[in-house]
Amino acid sequence: MQTSSAGRGSLILAIVLLLGGCATQQSTRVSYDPWEPLNRALFEVNDVGDHYVLKPVAKGYKWLLPSFIRRGVTNFSQNLTAPGSAINHFLQGKPKSGFGELTRFLFNSTIGIGGLIDVSAHAGLERDEEDFGQTFAVWGAPAGPYVVIPFLGPRTLRDALAIPLNFLADPLWHYDVKSVRNPLYVLRLINLRANLLSAEAFIKDSKDPYVTIRESYLQNRNYQIYDGDPPIDDDFYDGFEDDFQDDEESAPDDATN
Repeated sequence: MQTSSAGRGSLILAIVLLLGGCATQQSTRVSYDPWEPLNRALFEVNDVGDHYVLKPVAKGYKWLLPSFIRRGVTNFSQNLTAPGSAINHFLQGKPKSGFGELTRFLFNSTIGIGGLIDVSAHAGLERDEEDFGQTFAVWGAPAGPYVVIPFLGPRTLRDALAIPLNFLADPLWHYDVKSVRNPLYVLRLINLRANLLSAEAFIKDSKDPYVTIRESYLQNRNYQIYDGDPPIDDDFYDGFEDDFQDDEESAPDDATN
């Protein structure tokens, strides 16, 4: 499960979440997005910044560096999320998963040369990421309104309030040598953006990219919070049941003959 960390705080983070589904309906103000006018303005600012700055840099990065080096940067970035993920597993009452994340971090940081090689995955120990936003959800905190954060992209208010804790759980945040730490943050961001270049195809045909990203983010976030098994939205299916019943009532008696 994906986490919100400094290295993944991309202004276009939501693009990859489109893999969870696409929404192409026209925008309407909904109850979970009461700040839509402001969110749309921030969405446009983020999009402009990405178009003229981050995306060109990411393209150059991808063209310049071979795939195995980029894979190493990705592994390094993901490895740094393991301690925070372990903490959140423990806070959610899942000690087995917490110790699993700590084991991954130990193996990858040593045998995997600082996390550049994901040896744990080769051993069958897959990532199981959690963040503080998910923990707050498990503890019963409401999601709150949908928000778009400058440079960081879509969040719920609950997830936005968890951002400082996610930063603090990142080991790189506590590395005092800024001349090393800050370039690594930039490298992680550029590498993430490069990994998302292929995902842009998912919004090319969208009538309203803002709505597409919003709905995809919220659906994917719900999927993460419930560990891949979100509850069924009864209100959503009630509409289909009503339509089905209407069709049955209007069908002729010999329709099944």
